[in-house]
Amino acid sequence: MELGKVIGSVWATKKNEKLNGNKLLVVRLVDSYEKPSKELVVAADIVGAGAGDQVLIVRGSSARYALSASGSPIDAAIVGIVDSVVVEEYE
Repeated sequence: MELGKVIGSVWATKKNEKLNGNKLLVVRLVDSYEKPSKELVVAADIVGAGAGDQVLIVRGSSARYALSASGSPIDAAIVGIVDSVVVEEYE
């Protein structure tokens, strides 16, 4: 799983029919200290996330499993909205 922040949405009037009914959001990945990376991911939302939400993302077969869509061209899915992140440093 990866952490990210929703920064936008994707609208596509023409797409693979297996994508119909899925809300697609643009997510900027972050590290465990909430520092943003340059990587953007388009993910199918299954939890009702919105702009500004910190989210959990799964990719690949885990994303398709989360959507119950094994034959779908989904590569990333938002599976949780994060309330807080606590990271303890170990030396």
